Amino acid sequence: MKTLFAPWRIHFIEDLRERTGGCVFCEVAAASPDLDEKNLVLYRGETAYVVMNKYPYISGHLLVIPCKHSGSLSDLSDEERSEIMKLSALSIDIISEALEADGFNCGFNLGRAAGAGIVDHVHLHVVPRWVGDNNFLPVLGDTRSIPEYLERTYQKLVGSFKKI
Repeated sequence: MKTLFAPWRIHFIEDLRERTGGCVFCEVAAASPDLDEKNLVLYRGETAYVVMNKYPYISGHLLVIPCKHSGSLSDLSDEERSEIMKLSALSIDIISEALEADGFNCGFNLGRAAGAGIVDHVHLHVVPRWVGDNNFLPVLGDTRSIPEYLERTYQKLVGSFKKI
């Protein structure tokens, strides 16, 4: 049997241990913009923001998150829902150009049964896809291979978001 080392996963484990019970998305929204690079925030809008997923399915996996704490889309205002969709479209355009993605999966996981890891704060996943990006690792090894460090992908994307 071969061993696959994934040292970046320790951050996920440590983050779970350090959680104080507050909402991570609310904490990021309330954090100083000076911490945006550390928190992987790409853009702050009026009612929503764009952040890189710290535990991505694939390189360039972003989250579009309302600043308002709510686990339900229907609790958001028309303005909040509109900005989420606007930022999703902009994210797709930026990733298409910067990372040359061939396609996208976008969506909400609403409720634990739907796969939501953070149930109480709705968020939209923007997941870039490339032809042939799947392989045997997720199926046989229950492991994903992310070919680039988050910080490097962040640097590829943040300049385009600053132009918005």
